[in-house]
Amino acid sequence: MANWLFKSEPDVWGWDAQVAKGEDGEQWDGVRNYQARNNMRAMKLGEKGFFYHSRTGLEIVGIVEVCAEAHADSTTDDDRWECVDVKTVRPFKKPVTLETIKADPRLADMVLVNNSRLSVQPVTEGEWQIICAMGETLPD
Repeated sequence: MANWLFKSEPDVWGWDAQVAKGEDGEQWDGVRNYQARNNMRAMKLGEKGFFYHSRTGLEIVGIVEVCAEAHADSTTDDDRWECVDVKTVRPFKKPVTLETIKADPRLADMVLVNNSRLSVQPVTEGEWQIICAMGETLPD
């Protein structure tokens, strides 16, 4: 199974809003980048992702799970745009900041470090394990 990272501005859609959606989860809508959309098209049920607060906070705060595979994004009539649904798995015990990630040489090749503007991105298994350990959070 693959791992992912979902970026959201906390004042638009933050961790607390995600948690409030419960088991039903919420569609990860509004993505208008082809690479991010294609990443969502590749996602499978049960795959996990980091929930990252962008713009303010700049930190991974929790883990979400894909609970519905790619489907039409209900926020547009343009059929080019699709999204997945995600539900909350667990918060990080200790948020992991972008600064901490960039400072760790083991994470130098991470997409977040090298293409920080991409809103939905892959995370390798090694990166997943390292960041979960930094966040004092179970990886699965």
